[in-house]
Order: sequence, then C-alpha cells, then structure tokens
Amino acid sequence: MSEIRVDSIGNESNTGGPVLSGITTFSGQQYFIPPTGTTAERPSGCPPGSIRFNTDSAHLEYWNGLVWLEFEASSEELGQGTTGDAGTGTRAIIHMGYGPSNKNTINALNMANGGTATDFGNSTISARQQTSCASSIRALRAGGYSSGYEDTIDFVTISSTGDATDFGNLTQARGGSFGGLSNNTRSIFAGGYSGPRFNIIDYVTIAQTGNAVDFGDLTATKSAPGTGAASPVRGVFFGGYTPTQLNSIDYITISTLGNGQDFGNLTTTVRSGAGASNATRGLYMSGQRSPALSSNVIEFITIASTGNALDFGDLNAVSDMGASAASSIKVIHHEATSNTPISAVMIATTGNSTDFGDTSENAQQTSGCSNGHGGL
Repeated sequence: MSEIRVDSIGNESNTGGPVLSGITTFSGQQYFIPPTGTTAERPSGCPPGSIRFNTDSAHLEYWNGLVWLEFEASSEELGQGTTGDAGTGTRAIIHMGYGPSNKNTINALNMANGGTATDFGNSTISARQQTSCASSIRALRAGGYSSGYEDTIDFVTISSTGDATDFGNLTQARGGSFGGLSNNTRSIFAGGYSGPRFNIIDYVTIAQTGNAVDFGDLTATKSAPGTGAASPVRGVFFGGYTPTQLNSIDYITISTLGNGQDFGNLTTTVRSGAGASNATRGLYMSGQRSPALSSNVIEFITIASTGNALDFGDLNAVSDMGASAASSIKVIHHEATSNTPISAVMIATTGNSTDFGDTSENAQQTSGCSNGHGGL
C-alpha cells in the first residue's frame, strides 16, 4: 500500500498554505471526501470550522467551537423532479381522509406558489385517521380506519405522480390521528387507537420497503398525538388523549432507539392537532382543545431545546385532524372540517395565518407531509 506524508503545503509563492488537522481524505480531482460518522461518533474538542459528514442525517455538518451544526442548503426553488410542478419547489402531499365516505385520493401542492392542489394519484386503501411523513424523495402514508383499523403503509415518489405502492405494515393496526414524523432516513409512528390506546413507537427506513420495527414507548399510553415536528436529529410529539386531553410534549432522538422523554407542555390540553417544522422551530396547530371543540390555535417550540410551547397566532378557521406540511420557511395547514381551504404562516415569525390555496375536494381527517420539512 502506498503512503504519502506531508508536513506542510504552501502556495505558489511559498507565502502560506492550508493547515491540515484531524483526518483528511482526498479522492480524485472532482471532489474530496470528508471524515464520516454517525451522530453518536461526533468528536469534541476539534478546532472551530472542522467539517464532517453525518451518516445518520446524510448532511454535512461543522463544529462552531461549542456544538455541531448542519450546513443549510435549502431553497423554495429546489425540487426533486424535472418536469411540471414536481421540479419547481418544495412539494406538499396531502392524503385525503373522509367526506362523506373514506377517501383514497392524494393531492399535491407547490409550497412556493399555493393555489388549488392537483390530483396526484390514489393510496392503496381508502381510509381516514391516518398519518403521513416523508423524506426528500418519498411520501409515506400509514394506518388509519377503513372498514376496520389498518396496519398498512404505502408510498409515492414525491417528484412524480401516480398511485401509491405497498411499503409494509405497522407493528400494530391503528388510527385515531396517531403521530408521524421523519428525518431523511427514518419515519417514526407513535401512539394511536384501535379499541385500546397505545404507547408504542415504531419506525421504518424510508429508502427501503418492509415492516415497521419497535423503537420504544411514549411517556404515556395515548391516542391522537397528531403529526409531529422534526429536525434531522430530534422528533417531537404533541398532546394526545388518555382518555382525557393532554398538554404534554414528548421528544425522541430519531437515529437511536429508546423511549420518549418529557419536553415540556403545550399552552392548553389538545388532541388530534397537526405539527410541522423547519429544522429549528416546530409548530402545532388546530385539534380538539378543552372543552373538546375544534380549535384555531397555533403554538410553537424550539426543537433543539426543551420547555413549554408559546403562543404563535391563530388559523383562519377552526380545524380538527387537519393536514400540515412545511418548507424551510413556511407551514401550510388544510382546515379539515369538510372544506377545501389551506392557510399558511411563516415559521420564523409569529402571527395569524393567511389564505394560501385549496385542496381539490372537500375532506375531513386529512394528513400531510412534504419533501422540504425540517427533518431533512
């Protein structure tokens, strides 16, 4: 095996050059390969500006002298496809639910432009009370209630259109607006209802197909935590029902296995709401709040910390079991009370939502995701 040892590198005039520290691997003339490793293998005590590739999140990250941070390379103008609406920005996928019977239709919406959603295709089953989550490539739909509670998972390729394909099965058939979130590698499903309530958390690897695997347990046995929020490292689930409404917030580290941990509390008790996020801030909105009435409340947390949620603003209308999806800068929400309206808020600010568009048909109990959310 050949080996080259270099004590110093100078520029052409020999007046200076780069400082080499740590492990540096160069390959070919068109790229270099930085050090790689998992989140658990992150080094400490390295010089500020050190760079590595995180194999858990599939992102480059750098050491700022205190913590490892990810490079940000997101844009509303980036897309996963090359033709039509698929390649013109972050795309929201909305799985229709109920009205006046269970639906299998899927809507797609460009999050930069808004307007009326277009038909994408059909899920493998007609169901309500399901959950949705996505990587930058695939959108997954899981569980729900059809003629009974379902354990099915199916997927679509977000940059295309067409009917969903079978993915596998959950560890437990369930609906009841159970929790779903993802980073670019894993989808996590939590809680739910199929007669009994569950505290189970299970997961799948999005790029593969197959059945879900046990991850751990929530801090309580509960239905209806609703969709969650995620950064590439951490996932957060909000509220639920036990059979009383909850204000608790759970969090997990997505790349590991283990039980949910206490994050803090929502501003009120709530079930069946919808969460979405960029990599920094998670929003939770709508749902049934105490008393058990549909709500227009929006609240927010900072995902990397722990603590209680704060008031963000209000949706245009009350909603329950609605669909939310996020880009790096905004969250949209389908006000799922047998209507079509979709509203939007800018994540970095606070304030009330504004009109954004419509679904292609009336529906209740919808679920949503995108290829540009904060877990990616």
